[in-house]
Amino acid sequence: MMAFFSATAAKESHLPTTTVAILHPGEMGSAVAARLAARGQRCVWASQGRSAATAARAHGIVDCGTLAAALREADIALSVCPPHGAFELARAVAAVGFSGIYVDANAIAPATAREVGRIVTANAGARFVDGGIIGPPPEKAGTTRLYLSGADAAALAAAWNDEILGVIALDGEAGAASALKACYAGWNKGSIALLTAIRALARQEGVDAALIDEWELSQPGLARRSEAITTQAYKAWRWVAEMEEIAASLSAVGLPPGFHEAAAEVFARLEGFKETRRLDSIAPALAALGTAGPKRG
Repeated sequence: MMAFFSATAAKESHLPTTTVAILHPGEMGSAVAARLAARGQRCVWASQGRSAATAARAHGIVDCGTLAAALREADIALSVCPPHGAFELARAVAAVGFSGIYVDANAIAPATAREVGRIVTANAGARFVDGGIIGPPPEKAGTTRLYLSGADAAALAAAWNDEILGVIALDGEAGAASALKACYAGWNKGSIALLTAIRALARQEGVDAALIDEWELSQPGLARRSEAITTQAYKAWRWVAEMEEIAASLSAVGLPPGFHEAAAEVFARLEGFKETRRLDSIAPALAALGTAGPKRG
């Protein structure tokens, strides 16, 4: 296996020089794997039960077939999946007795992250690192950062950081990286939900054009920002659980969760656009919001 930790980092943290299992290489996971490979690390994955689209994205990552086989080769497992799958994946990893370092980089609440850590460390003595990714799949400099927290965060950041994927270790225990991600996405994605809902209300009441005109007078640029959903609607299905996790984060510290519960409902009504990479206009998204969807939770 190819060494990727410096001798100093490995000695200080007692980390092996080893292979990373990417669980699972979707749009973000496969891009992160490419950056890790560029840092000299060997990446593996498990194709069993995965789609042809996932296999295409995983081109260049060593396929071990099953999760158990991939984890046998890996000393680090990196979980990058939709938030609602974080527990299931952690349990599957724990069930095969993985004893390396488990990095959860999913958009989950701090309390959820700590429970994931408990799951993966309880059986075979694995170590847990909490992570949060801010930005798009890393393809160009300055756009994407992976924040890490926990005992092994600093050593991983030293080994993984590069000009395309910035990897930053936070002070604090596991949960800090997830908290930062929740705060960032709470505004960034939450504001997309709010603006889309406002545009839908304006459309229903017949004042959409007047609202756009007023925004151009008093808040230049807001009209353009309100169109963000045209390029983001295909991700809405992933953001439902993320908004619910942010709501849980707020509730856990005594703050009102209602806004992000509503944001989850907004994104739930857009799940029909999962296969539509870009909408030609905002109109279909606004129409979808105007049709009551199923109640969640």
